[in-house]
Amino acid sequence: MAYNEMLAGRVAAYLAAKNLPVEEKRMMGGLCFMVRGKMCAGVEKDRLMVRTGPDAYDAALRRPGCKPMDFTGRPMRGFVFVQRTGLRTTRQLAAWLDLALAYNPQAAAAKKRR
Repeated sequence: MAYNEMLAGRVAAYLAAKNLPVEEKRMMGGLCFMVRGKMCAGVEKDRLMVRTGPDAYDAALRRPGCKPMDFTGRPMRGFVFVQRTGLRTTRQLAAWLDLALAYNPQAAAAKKRR
């Protein structure tokens, strides 16, 4: 199992209830949720990836279960991983997803490859 399907289902249900244009893409060994064509959140193993943006990044790291997102040995500022301890309740998950959705309109879209 590359990612927690139950957690991915919770994320998908929350985003669907918001009536947003969401696309699911397999990437980075997990499942990424693109909102308005931009990476917003994802599930990798048993953790949630959240695109916080640079302004909310430091505050996010002080929340329970949050760690810097680090794939290459260097943390990616503006992206965090949230462990299970920060995702137990629907309210906790909603707070993280709302943070990602708040940044989404400002986020740069990925450049299309030719």
